Amino acid sequence: MKSLELIRNFLTTRQGVEATRVVPDATLADLGVDSLMMLELMFECEDQLGVKLPEDLTSPKTVGEMAALMDGLLAGQTG
Repeated sequence: MKSLELIRNFLTTRQGVEATRVVPDATLADLGVDSLMMLELMFECEDQLGVKLPEDLTSPKTVGEMAALMDGLLAGQTG
């Protein structure tokens, strides 16, 4: 499962966000992601993608930033 798809699935099932709104430029806050939901989303990404987020992570602001973060962590595992 790709990062963007995982984020889209999470937000549609847990937040009821329309899938068409979950695009890279969308601000996570505008999609209803608060600090608790951000943690849940990050844990979901760790579980589903098998990555470990750094302790000093700055919270992404957009869907695209979140997807890029996950993609970067995935790339680091294979390299």
